[in-house]
Amino acid sequence: MAKKRIIKNIPAQVQEQQPGIERKMKPRPLAAPEEKAADKKLLDKVAIISGGDSGIGRATALDFVKEGARVVIAYLNEDQDAKDTEALISKMGGECLLIKGDISKPAFCSKIAAKTMTAYGRIDIVVSNAAIQFVQEDIMAISKEQLELTFRTNVFAAFYLTQACLPHLKAGASIIYTSSVTAFRGSHHLIDYAATKAALIGLCRSLSASLADKQIRVNAVAPGPIWTPLIPASFPKKEVAKFGKDTPMKRCGQPNEVAPCFTFLASDAASYITGQVLHPNGGEIIA
Repeated sequence: MAKKRIIKNIPAQVQEQQPGIERKMKPRPLAAPEEKAADKKLLDKVAIISGGDSGIGRATALDFVKEGARVVIAYLNEDQDAKDTEALISKMGGECLLIKGDISKPAFCSKIAAKTMTAYGRIDIVVSNAAIQFVQEDIMAISKEQLELTFRTNVFAAFYLTQACLPHLKAGASIIYTSSVTAFRGSHHLIDYAATKAALIGLCRSLSASLADKQIRVNAVAPGPIWTPLIPASFPKKEVAKFGKDTPMKRCGQPNEVAPCFTFLASDAASYITGQVLHPNGGEIIA
C-alpha cells in the first residue's frame, strides 16, 4: 500500500469570493483516492483482537484478514470457537495466532504483546473487545465480586492491553475500544456493564489526546443490540426472542454489520479521526 500523503503546512492566503475556488488554493486539497480499488485497506498490518474467538471480535478478525491483515486472537477458554475462527481465517488464506488466557491479568496482556512481536515483529492495531455482563435489575443486587469482575474484564483489561502494546506501536497505529450504546443512554438492568462501557469512552477520548503527537489514533465503536454469544448467555429465553426489536430498524444487528466500523477506524482511510465513536446501533440517535 502506498504511503498516505499528509499536508502539514498551509501558507497564509485568502480569497474574497464565497464559497471559494479550489484551483486557487495552495496547496490544492487532496481529493483523489490514495489507494486503488483493488488495494487491501490493512495490507501487511498486524492486529491484536481480544475476544476475537466469536461475535463482534470474530467478525472483525475476518474483516481484517479480508483486508490483508494478520491477526492475533486472545480468548479466555472458548477453545472450539477459537479453533473455528482460526479455521475460517485459514480458509481465507490468512494468518492467525491464538493465545488463550485471562485478559484481565496484566501478565497475560504482556504475554500477548510479546508473542505477537515474536511471531510478526510488529503491532499496528489493538482492538480491546473482550467483555462480560450480568443482568441485575437492582443496584443493590450487584455484589462486590460481580462489580470487580466486570470492571477487571471490561476496563482494566483495556488499560493493561494498551500498556503492554503501546511501546511497540509506531506512527499510524490504531487503538480501538469496543464500548456500547449503554454507555450513552444507560441500562436499567446492566448498570455496572454500562458504567464500564462509559469508562472506555473516557479512556478513548483521554488517550487520543495523549497520543496525538505520536500519530497513534484512538477511537471506539459503540454497538447497539448485536447478536453475539453474550446475549443468550445473559438474558432469559423470552428476552432473547425480542432482542433488538425495540430499535428503529426493528431487529438486532449482526457482527458482520459492526466489523466494518473497526476496519475503517484501523485503516488509513480514518487518518484524521481520533477520539471519536462510531454507532452501529440500528438507528438509535445518540446525542
